[in-house]
Formats: sequence, structure tokens, C-alpha cells
Amino acid sequence: MALTREAIVQTAVKLLRRDGLEALSLRKLAAELNVSAPTLYWHIGSKRELLDLVAEELVRGHRNGPPDRPADGQPWWEWLRDRSREIFDALIATRDAPRVVAGNRPSLQTLPEADRVLGVLIDAGLPPGEAQHALFALGAYIIGSATEWQEEAARAEAGLGFSVELAAAIRSGDYPHLAAAFRELHDQPPRATFEYGLQLMIDGLRARYASE
Repeated sequence: MALTREAIVQTAVKLLRRDGLEALSLRKLAAELNVSAPTLYWHIGSKRELLDLVAEELVRGHRNGPPDRPADGQPWWEWLRDRSREIFDALIATRDAPRVVAGNRPSLQTLPEADRVLGVLIDAGLPPGEAQHALFALGAYIIGSATEWQEEAARAEAGLGFSVELAAAIRSGDYPHLAAAFRELHDQPPRATFEYGLQLMIDGLRARYASE
């Protein structure tokens, strides 16, 4: 069977999920595909190009609906919030995905979608440069939040959450502000912090640009 770029990317995603980013080398990928390294380089010019393609696949493979425009009658800020949540869900679903997506660049194949997404915000009244800034800022927030999520999960798995001593110190009364904050947050769902920050960003954009 002829080797295709799609097969290469799909295999790279499989390796990422199984072994993590540190193990995702072009040499190991070539071995997994049972091809020589020169054959792989015919389709993929560098590891960075591979990671850009993997980043696109990780997000694309998690989508449930049209990602590049609001549904009929849907306000742009609701679409932007839902799209941000969808990307966050995609990143936390795969090991090391936030690290792969950080710093990625679009391929020629995804430029039409990127242009349509930007166009939604421009049509909403954002100047083109500010619309791109908004998407960059949201992207950085999503990637950072997803990275923190996975690191916290790794700490919990290793039994490295809050120590008994640290929890006791917070409850001791010596740190009343921390104690009050932790009491309020105790019963909130795990993604409450992400949702809080996302809503702040969406509300800020809406307040600045949405016409009532």
C-alpha cells in the first residue's frame, strides 16, 4: 500500500497517545510505518512540519460540528465560547497535545478555515488585527489551561496533590484569605477555573465590540 501523508499523521497521533511527545521521533515513526527514513522525508520535511499536521488532526478529530462559523441565529460570542471549549476538550483528551499545538502554524489546507474563523470576528465589528489578536489570546489561554490540566492530572496520578501539611496550614486560620477561597472552590467541578477565565475573555470581547 502506498504511503500517504494522512497515514503518516494518523500513525503519529497513535504514537503520541501511546508513548507521549518525547517518544515521537521521525525515526520511530518510520519504524512504526515499516518504511525508511528517506521515504518518510519525501512526505514530511521536518519534525516541526509533522507536529503542525498532528496539531491540526488532534483538533479536527475531536470536532462534532462546523467549527468555522456560528450556526444560524447563534451570536458570535456564543460560537466563540463553544469553539474554545471544543478545542480545550480536544487538547486535554490526548497526552501532550497542548505541547504539540503550542507554536503550531496552519498548513495551506487549513488556511480557508482560518480565514473564515477570522471573518466571523471581523463581521462582528473587530478590526482585522484585533480579531487576530483575540484569537491568538484565546488560543494561548486554552493551551495554557490544557497544559495545567494535564500537569495536575499527572500530579494526582503520582500522589503529589496537596500534602496533609499544606492543607492543614491553610485551614489553621493563619491564612484566612486562602482558607475562604478554598472553601468556596471546594465543591466546584474540575474545569471551573477554565470556564471562569474563558467567560471573562468572552465577556470582555462582547463588551468591547458587540452592538446591542
